[in-house]
This record gives sequence, C-alpha cells and structure tokens, in this order.
Amino acid sequence: MWRRGFCSTTSSALNKKWDALVIGGGHNGLTAAAYLAQSGLSVAVLERRHLIGGAAITEELIPGFKFSRCSYLQSLLRPSIIRDLELHRHGLKLLKRSPSSFTPCLDGRYLLLGPDAELNHSEISKFSKQDADAYPRYEDQLEKFCKFMDPLIDSSPPEVHQGVSSFNSRLKHKLQKSEFWAHCLHQSVSMGQQGLVDFMDLLLSPASNVLNRWFESEVLKATLATDAVIGTTGNTQTPGSGYVLLHHVMGETDGERGIWSYVEGGMGSVSMAIGNAAKEAGVTILTDSEVSKLMINDSHTVTGVILADGTQVQSSVVLSNATPYKTFMELVPENILPDDFTRAVKHSDYSSATTKINLAVDKLPNFKSCNLNYPEAGPQHMGTIHIGSERMEEIDTACQESMSGLPSKRPVIEMTIPSVLDKTISPPGKHVINLFIQYTPYKPNDGSWEDPAYRESFAQRCFRLIDEYAPGFSSSVIGYDMLAPPDLERIIGLTGGNIFHGAMGLDSLFLMRPVKGWSNYRTPVRGLYLCGSGAHPGGGVMGAPGRNAARVVIDDIKG
Repeated sequence: MWRRGFCSTTSSALNKKWDALVIGGGHNGLTAAAYLAQSGLSVAVLERRHLIGGAAITEELIPGFKFSRCSYLQSLLRPSIIRDLELHRHGLKLLKRSPSSFTPCLDGRYLLLGPDAELNHSEISKFSKQDADAYPRYEDQLEKFCKFMDPLIDSSPPEVHQGVSSFNSRLKHKLQKSEFWAHCLHQSVSMGQQGLVDFMDLLLSPASNVLNRWFESEVLKATLATDAVIGTTGNTQTPGSGYVLLHHVMGETDGERGIWSYVEGGMGSVSMAIGNAAKEAGVTILTDSEVSKLMINDSHTVTGVILADGTQVQSSVVLSNATPYKTFMELVPENILPDDFTRAVKHSDYSSATTKINLAVDKLPNFKSCNLNYPEAGPQHMGTIHIGSERMEEIDTACQESMSGLPSKRPVIEMTIPSVLDKTISPPGKHVINLFIQYTPYKPNDGSWEDPAYRESFAQRCFRLIDEYAPGFSSSVIGYDMLAPPDLERIIGLTGGNIFHGAMGLDSLFLMRPVKGWSNYRTPVRGLYLCGSGAHPGGGVMGAPGRNAARVVIDDIKG
C-alpha cells in the first residue's frame, strides 16, 4: 500500500531530459524535489527500492502489523516545510504523546516525564526535590539555545565562494554571507555573554558533565543522557555529546516545542505526504530505479545518471539523497574528484552501534514498577520507555563493551509502542513495539550478524532484559524484524549503518558537513548537489537538508 501513486521505471519518463534528477526517494530527496518542482522545474526522483521513504518507511512485514521499520518518531520535521508543502492536507496526521518518557527501575520506582510541568515536578520530586526545581530551568535554557540554532538549521552555511562566476554572483554571495553573520552577531548579543558561555559549554562538554552540574538524581540524569547518545557510538562522557541534548527540545509538534509524536500509519506516512505534495507539484517519482553511476563530461560537469539496467537519464542537475560515501566513492566515476576531497569523504566517520527491532506482540508489557490499573494502555505506555539505563554508568559500560567489539551484555533500549495511539497499524488487542537498541558493533568479534543463530541470541538477550522490568514480555512476542548495522546499510542504504549519514560530532557539523569547504550542498562536480542527511544540518527526519539544497539549486539555475 505504501507504493500507491508511484510507479516503477518507465521508458517514457526516462527518454526526456529533466531539469533536475534526485537520487533517492528518502524524505529529504522528496522534499528537495517538491521545492524544485514548485519553482517550475521538471523533476524526477529515482528510488532504488520498491517503495519511497528511505529510513522513514512503513512496511507490513508480519500480516496485520505495520512497522516504522527504521525511524520511528516525528518532531524534527521543520514547521516551515509542513506549511509550505501543506503536508496535513496531503495526509500527515501527528499523534502527540503525553507523557513522553517512562523509565522503570528495578527497585520498584519509576519516572514519568512529559509536557505537563506539574507532572514533571511531582515525578522528579520522588527522587530529588532539588532536581524537580531545577528541571524547568534546564528546559528553558535548552529552548533558548534551540531558538539560537533555528536560523542556522534553516539556512545554507555561508561557505567560501566556489568556482568561477560573474561579478554579480560574487557580490550576491558576499552580501548573503554578511547578512548571515550579522544575524548571528545579533543573536549572540541578545543572548548575552553568560548565555554564550553556557551555550559553548553545552556544545563542547560531555553530556555527563552537563547533567551532573544540573542534577543529582541518577535516574533523571540517565533518562536525559539517552538523548545525547542516541544513534551514536559514543557514551555520556564523549566530548561534544552535550550538544545532542538539544534534541530534547529542538523539535516540535503543531507549534509545541519539545513534543515528539507518532505519525498515524507509521513514519512512511511522512514520506507519503511529502511524496504526494511533490507529485501535485509535477514531480515524477520512479521506484525500482537504482542509479549505478553518474554521467560526468570532460569538464567535470554532470550530464545525468546511468541506472542499474544501463538506462541513461539526462539532466544537467543531479541532487543526491544518498550518503556522502555512496555519492562520491561509488556513484561518481574515479579520477573526477580532487584528492583532498576524496580522502575527507572516505575517512569520515560512518560507524554505527545501532540495531532496530520491530515486534508484533499479543499484549502490552506489564511493568511491575508501575501498576496503575488501567484497563488498556496507561501513561507508562504512551512515550519512550527507557530500559537498561537507570544510571549513566550503565550507558557507558554498554558502550565500552561495543568498543571492544562485543554487543552490549545489557543493551540500552528505547522502547516505543505507537499502536497505543495509532489504531491503524495493528489488529485489535495486539500491538506494534519498536526497540531502538545500543550498542551493537558493525562487525562483532564473537560472531556475525549474517548468522541467524547469532541474531536470534542477541534478540533474546534484549527480550530477557525487558522481562526484568515487565515479566512475561518475551512470551508476548508474535514475531519480529531485526535490522543490525549491516542490515541498515544493505536494506536502507545507510553507509556503515549510521542513521545520520555520518557522525554528528562537532567536527562534522555546519561548515564541516560533509567535509570542510563544501558545506553549502554544492560539490566539486558542477551540477551535482548533496541533499541528504550527510549535508547540513544533519540527520533526523528534518527535511532541512533537502529544502536548503533545493533553494541553492534554484538560486544557481535562476540566478
């Protein structure tokens, strides 16, 4: 059902020259295509798989159960994109979660957190009155920093001027850079010196340092620390991990900052809505259309792409929604790119310690620490359920085991149960559960992810850990789908299994993303642009890289 309205490769669609081609039908590629088409360009999206969405997909792998197979929550999608593309009209329906977080403890206690300030104060007070009073100030500070970041996210980085161009073009570029930095200066002045010092402290410090300065309760610190390590190979003591704490409040749902939501129909509905908006604007979306190589002429200018079946598709503009590694090391022919650029891309960090398990279950987990006697789903089932992370030291130990080449003995698990709010993705009385799991090395020393017995052993390890908090959970499992790092690479197209298209460390953000000197979506190949999460501002179902890249392309084409 998730292919509805999109078609496989057709000769009539490929026998014309397009104003622009987009490699990959992930949410960023679709977003870029929609904006390009709205500007009057003819655009085709070429998607390798049989369905669009990239990592934001819904697949019915077990009859009756629809899994958000990779990404599983929505909050980061830019509000301006939702408005510009009228995504609600195109079927996007967000289901707000409240409470948004539940951390059960083996000692019988638990912590609920969410958008309700009174609930937060009451819950945190069970562990520390001091922390309960500090928590609103912590959230206020993060929100202030996010407001500072918003213009950076929605703008193309002020990169150094590239290539030969006219005087007017160079002048326009200088004015845009001056305007950008003037805005940053204004924002910095309004934040004040102390605010800037606090912001730099957050950017550069390990999350553990930041949280230890704010709070004393171990369970609160550990719950918040999971935001800092999600999708990374680092731990709470990794320098710069404090920056990712901003994700706690960076996103929003329907104007409410820091609210994460489920999407009715699963995350594939996000991609479907963007795809529908793109189609309405005139975009042609082709599935089962894998690109094997870019066509580049002697003057290092792109002329189109070659599909896996040998078909050539002509265009003088190509946007790649693939990872930087896939784009530059595999799709661009050899001896085209500058050596320093090639080395930078090749040696970027694409490592992953993430595994995703999607489950069909016949009943909700019953957490022994939180017996609230609800007949169906209770508040403990609504949000993200943190398993195996009651102390930051547990997160760090799990990470260290992975760094040694072994999957964590007690993995850090984020459990979500979208079917408690979304009644369209599972049969009545049954549920879909997502497990986002860390830490799992790409190539474990004690086995292989290609070995079914090894995979089953690790899955059962995760289920047994959940059993400690919700006895009987393992027996409720009807079936499951598991994506270890190599699966994320092979199936979804994520190099190394990295969900962000490359690490989000401080050396890989803003003017440094994907590599120094090429942060504004342009590349050393004239007419080739990067529009995926490997470009600024990075990963997550955000849409900003696609929208920003489209604006740069439009500016280059139309002057």
